[in-house]
Amino acid sequence: MYLVDSHCHLDSLDYETLHSGVDNVLEKARERDVKFMLAVATTLPGYQAMTSLIGDRPQVAFSCGVHPLNIEDGYDFAQLRALAADKKVVAMGETGLDYFYQKEPAQLQLQQDSFREHIRVGRELNKPVIVHTRDAREDTLAILREEKAGECGGVLHCFTEDRATAEELLDLGFYISFSGIVTFRNAEQLREAARYVPLDRLLIETDSPYLAPVPHRGKENQPAYVRDVAEYLAVLKGVSLETLAQTTTANFGKLFHLDMSQSS
Repeated sequence: MYLVDSHCHLDSLDYETLHSGVDNVLEKARERDVKFMLAVATTLPGYQAMTSLIGDRPQVAFSCGVHPLNIEDGYDFAQLRALAADKKVVAMGETGLDYFYQKEPAQLQLQQDSFREHIRVGRELNKPVIVHTRDAREDTLAILREEKAGECGGVLHCFTEDRATAEELLDLGFYISFSGIVTFRNAEQLREAARYVPLDRLLIETDSPYLAPVPHRGKENQPAYVRDVAEYLAVLKGVSLETLAQTTTANFGKLFHLDMSQSS
């Protein structure tokens, strides 16, 4: 079996007490059939530090981008493009909109400008966008449409929206990724959306070190735990774990232009 963690922050794991190093994290993942992962950046300096920490490992691909809550000091769009052009970068992001913590019009404008720039670079480089959204449904969908994000494709990661939002994203050609939140007791609306999303547009992720799934809640999340998300979704979708693994891995390869048969 071959599982992929489509969104993790490998540079943010606890390497002092929980893991002896990156290889230790990868080995724990492989023991649970998680054989590939996408390490996601949230700042440009963070992207550079992350790629330095992880190096050239065949089980790990990279994204390059600036999280909407990390843009208050601004950043150089030209540097974003230059870093994202590297062949080891398969995606832009994570980018998007987060209105939960920021309410000022100037802050929201900065987020929107950054989001648009990520999509434009993604279209130019033919690299899909990894989208984060929180309390910003309408603006997120509007910008995806206005900037023609369907041309480069993308994924709404750590999906926490409703079925109607899923429907609009699917119409845009996007994939939808579910994290450990789908296993939480109070997540019935999310489970309804997960039942609705067709298997061929589904991805799975940990978003580690955050949001550990049941039965690991309260612990630091890690890529190995994407298996728990997969097992839960397989039951929810009424398919075998092997079918869910095979399909989500194929979806990952298709979206990010990767030959997953060469990655095992």
